[in-house]
Amino acid sequence: MDSSISVAQVEPRMQPRAMSIADFCARYGVGRTKVYEEINAKRLRARKAGKRTLIADDDAEAWLRHLPTIRRETVSA
Repeated sequence: MDSSISVAQVEPRMQPRAMSIADFCARYGVGRTKVYEEINAKRLRARKAGKRTLIADDDAEAWLRHLPTIRRETVSA
């Protein structure tokens, strides 16, 4: 039996699973102030790693899903 690790097993680990505040801002198009407001309001979950603040991909996607949707109203002529 071969005990080596396949590429398929290693590849998912190579993908980053969290991002910095700056990366979050760039990816989601929001400013740093808004990100910290969302964290302080507990709408966005963040974690500390030493001095760095990190946002997990799952937490970022959960935040995005919970944003209100914009509904277009039909215009009557």
